[in-house]
Amino acid sequence: MSTSSRFQRIAASAPLVLALTFQPSGSSAGETLPFQDPGLPIEVRVSDLLGRLTLDEKISLLHQFQPAIPRLGIPDFKAGTEALHGVAWSTDRDNGGAVVTATGTVFPQAIGLATTWNPDLIRQVGEAVGDEVRGYHALAPRVWGLQVWAPVVNLLRDPRWGRNEEGYSEDPLLSGAIATAYGRGLEGDDPLYLKTAPVIKHYLANNNEIRRDTTSSNLRPRVKHEYDELAFKLPIAADAVTGVMTSYNLVNGRPATVNPDVGEVVRSWTEKTLYNVSDAWAPNNLTASQKYFATSEEAFAATLLAGVDSFTVDDANSARTIEILHSALAQGLLTEEDIDASVEHVLSVRLRLGDFDLDGGPYADIGPEVIDSPEHRQLARRAADEAMVLLENRRRLLPLNPAATRRIAVVGPLSDTLYTDWYSGALPYRVTPLDGIRERLPDATVLSSEGVDRIVLRDVASGRYVTAGADEDGDILRVSAASAGPTEEFDVFDWGQGIVTLRSAANGKVVDRFNFGPNFANQAAQPYGWFVQQQFALEPQGDGTHVIRYAGYEKAFDWAGPEVYLTIAEDGALALTATDAAHAAHFAVDVVRSGVDEAVRAATGADAAVVVVGSMPFINGREDHDRTSMALAEWQSALVRAVLAANPRTILVLEASYPLTIPWEKLRVPAILWTNHAGQETGHAISDVLFGDHNPAGRLTQTWYRSAGDLPDVLEYDIIKARRTYLYFDGDPLYPFGYGLSYSTFGYDNLQLSARSVQAGDPISVRVDVTNTSLRAGDEVVQLYSRQPSSRDPQPVKQLRAFRRIHLAPGEKRTVELAFAASDLAHWDVTRGRWVLEAAGVELMVGSSSADIRRSAVVRVRGERIPARDLARETRALDFDDYAGIELVDESMEWGDAVGATAGGWLRFSDVELGSGASHFSGGFARAEAGDALVEIRLDDPVRGKVVGTAVVPSTGDVYAYTTAAAELDGAYGRHDVYLVFRGAARLSTFAID
Repeated sequence: MSTSSRFQRIAASAPLVLALTFQPSGSSAGETLPFQDPGLPIEVRVSDLLGRLTLDEKISLLHQFQPAIPRLGIPDFKAGTEALHGVAWSTDRDNGGAVVTATGTVFPQAIGLATTWNPDLIRQVGEAVGDEVRGYHALAPRVWGLQVWAPVVNLLRDPRWGRNEEGYSEDPLLSGAIATAYGRGLEGDDPLYLKTAPVIKHYLANNNEIRRDTTSSNLRPRVKHEYDELAFKLPIAADAVTGVMTSYNLVNGRPATVNPDVGEVVRSWTEKTLYNVSDAWAPNNLTASQKYFATSEEAFAATLLAGVDSFTVDDANSARTIEILHSALAQGLLTEEDIDASVEHVLSVRLRLGDFDLDGGPYADIGPEVIDSPEHRQLARRAADEAMVLLENRRRLLPLNPAATRRIAVVGPLSDTLYTDWYSGALPYRVTPLDGIRERLPDATVLSSEGVDRIVLRDVASGRYVTAGADEDGDILRVSAASAGPTEEFDVFDWGQGIVTLRSAANGKVVDRFNFGPNFANQAAQPYGWFVQQQFALEPQGDGTHVIRYAGYEKAFDWAGPEVYLTIAEDGALALTATDAAHAAHFAVDVVRSGVDEAVRAATGADAAVVVVGSMPFINGREDHDRTSMALAEWQSALVRAVLAANPRTILVLEASYPLTIPWEKLRVPAILWTNHAGQETGHAISDVLFGDHNPAGRLTQTWYRSAGDLPDVLEYDIIKARRTYLYFDGDPLYPFGYGLSYSTFGYDNLQLSARSVQAGDPISVRVDVTNTSLRAGDEVVQLYSRQPSSRDPQPVKQLRAFRRIHLAPGEKRTVELAFAASDLAHWDVTRGRWVLEAAGVELMVGSSSADIRRSAVVRVRGERIPARDLARETRALDFDDYAGIELVDESMEWGDAVGATAGGWLRFSDVELGSGASHFSGGFARAEAGDALVEIRLDDPVRGKVVGTAVVPSTGDVYAYTTAAAELDGAYGRHDVYLVFRGAARLSTFAID
């Protein structure tokens, strides 16, 4: 549907929407009620409105879709418009919650926005997106709500995460800085009113899609406080967002939907009112997949009490949520005061959006004319330019000289297309890489090839060919033609690990499962949708034929049925009816045109060859599907090798949403450029960099590893013990955090510290002279890291403390100042459960990446020394120093964390002062299993260490039923590491040794 026709369809509902602006009952014309008076303090207005609402009306405001309250002139309200990198989509409550996709400005993916390392630019992007949200809201407020669900700050701890494209960085400071900039842009610059109300997501430790609603992210205190929380805390403390969305996963055994930190810790980071929401359907998971509560009343009450103010369940139907909350009130699980607390949060943010002002507030005049405006198109190109990361440039192959480039080959499966992702709007126009290069070289010969094989599929049994529909809408695929022509030809796009998509040569559409039925049609513009039904595998058989396996994502669901192989129905239609290859139809796969051969022909003799390969955002990794390989698709890698062999002046353009393992290409391809799926201006941006119209300065925001072997299991969240991310990784990365090349060179000199010695409360300022030592103007991203070599606790290899992107003319020198607070050097002290700024020498390092340090100096921190552990006072088991064979669990369903151990598991508490002798151990244990378990208290080693006591843990019958188990100790004196070694499964909450 075109932009104009979509506007017409939405606008047609406007009279109905506008009719809901009622005169408050009981007030005369022109009378302003206190909650409508912008001259009154926000607290007074909210209190006045809350007092006017009935209980039923208040409960109705706790669902994503809130009805109008005509007697008070309150319009209806929809929470949640997706706006991750442009207005993406929303749901139409008047059409059963159907998804409506925007056709506004599509900026680079979130990961691409972050690679700019330019908060000023990202704020401008946020401002543009906020304007376009307002523009759509002006068209259809019942569809396009002003609470936006963005940005995403989940840390990119593991590059295999399917939603890598949605996040910013593996570093919490950088993630927080980019999120703050984007959020401020979305909010606008009025001191009280909001352009939009951004909700940051997903709280907390959400970085895997496999079993995402039932897996638990184990967060020891240091990882939680120093890493996962920080990315959320920074934008919330900066008042750049107005709430958090809870995540699907569990955290230390408790569903994030009922994590009490949402209402306590998160709200403590700001004085502003936060309006927190659940993720879609997550409250229902509490009784379904998670089985955490027995009834919906218990689950919904716990969600509200934990600090979540809005239930995103049951699509546009709020009736069930209202019924459950009424029932919870009747059962005494909630009080009206509990309801009021959340309603106050809702009303406060709605008031700041102008909902209760008679004129709609200062942003009400923004209309649809801002959508995809010329200014926003220009900004999209700038953002795509600045997001480009130059990975390799041997022999200064780049930039290419346009005047000397008379013949160029542009090849590869992503060379002449642009793909959108799940959280993208529809592209208002498309500039592909091929388009951008052709436009830049109007007088040159530009040879092109997607480099994909064109095939025909011949049914071995009948000898006839699979035939597609010839018109734009396609048709059901049938085995019908006696000979092969354009309607029988398909282009094979290989996305790795045997998964391909088939594009019909007849109409350029992708083969798609037809209406979830057994048949297939050439009807899709690209792979898309929640279930991604356009995936296949052509599996060779021993007799030289192939069978076709359907690999659509919905096959993971029980309702989808067991059929995964294609057969041929009586009417000749391809049908999904076979459960195994033995019963599938056999096809001869005949290659009409070799993609590799065509690409090689184009590259041979060209002044340069540009190979554009990468990922398909709906296939290789996305929401609900982690990547199982970090490698470039096998066939794509083969294409790169063949083109490089034909033309040594080959430039590899990687268009992907995440890091790739490309060790062969790194060593051999002279120039490599990485971009994300950067929106409508992707082709212009690639061309800008290739021909030097833009000097690249993008920097990687996460580590690129050499292989999956460098990574632990995707469910391992302990970055300290597992030595993951640039903070702790000890290996040799393919490309380090902060890395990126430029066409310019920069020198660093004269590093100066504001002070050689600091203490808590002091600022730290680092000044360094940066000079452009080349003949080309360019940007440099100056990065400041710290390293604390000596500490009681394991410290990061290095940690980003500040950064700045600067522009320098040839020969220009600038003194760059980077500052942060000395207190930022503190880490979480598990011995006392608080932040500690250790007395230490801290190396401050300035450079162009985490691995390219140019200048350094040491600052002396006048902090404190962590004393020896005192286990005589009650100690949380969670505050261990090391462990094996344990997981972190919920102490109770409402609050607290504990340690769950299996037989053979152990906890270490380091550097314990036992004095002249400790004689008694006692701990709070729970054991659901029958019989007793033993816990040994050992010194200095979990296997060979001296056993000074053994506690007997009886069965308590329930994981939440705790009892005290004790032991007398013998020989426990002096200073030692103390180990608790479990001989049987048990949970431990707290303990003491005295």
